Amino acid sequence: MTLLKSIVAGLLLANVGYFLWSRGIAKTLEAAVAVAGPSTLKLASESPAGASAPVPGASGQVSAEASGAPAAPDAVSAVANNTPMDIPKRCVSVGPFRDVSEAARAAGALRGGGYDPRQRVADGEVWAGVWVYLPLPVVRAAADQALDRLKAAGIDDALEMPGPNDTSVISLGLFSGPKRAQARVAQAQALSLNPAIADRKRNGNVYWIDVDLKPTEAMLKPNDLQGESGHIVRLEVKACPAPGGQR
Repeated sequence: MTLLKSIVAGLLLANVGYFLWSRGIAKTLEAAVAVAGPSTLKLASESPAGASAPVPGASGQVSAEASGAPAAPDAVSAVANNTPMDIPKRCVSVGPFRDVSEAARAAGALRGGGYDPRQRVADGEVWAGVWVYLPLPVVRAAADQALDRLKAAGIDDALEMPGPNDTSVISLGLFSGPKRAQARVAQAQALSLNPAIADRKRNGNVYWIDVDLKPTEAMLKPNDLQGESGHIVRLEVKACPAPGGQR
């Protein structure tokens, strides 16, 4: 019985001691920690998820990506738009023009449209006009008679000259437009003659205009750069030549 009382008294004293410790000593320790402030050391498990310390490179510096520094605006824009930072321009050549005046008019039209044209001279073949000619009769007397009839009808510029396939023909004129050429054909047909029509070209210096197009701009239309009223300029648009091929 005495032993049992001793055990109960020991347990009672232990409970009283724990109660006093938790209310006294524990609060004193909590107050001391609050005054000292939080510790600057943290366990790895207490760090935010996904965070990692920057690792310095060989030079001891930390890269902008690892340190969280903002990237350059151009790089950010390029990545956001998923486009390359330097998009090459397209260079096209318009021509050929027969003379400087035609090229200057076309360049002015392009400049007015917001382009920056560059004139270039090259050797080439250019359309010169619509040629009306009459195949020369085999008999010499018939050829002379045809020339006399043409001149008597007012076609004073009729003359004999080399024609296609190295054969002689009677030229009835070179015209800058199809309407005037057809009018000359009608005059010859009224004399019971049957002339032919062909495009006439010449070799020599021709003029091209090089233009840089942005990737979003449409291809130039040659019809927008035709010469003055009454003139036919048969233009084409093609890729600019390589720098070594320019004059």
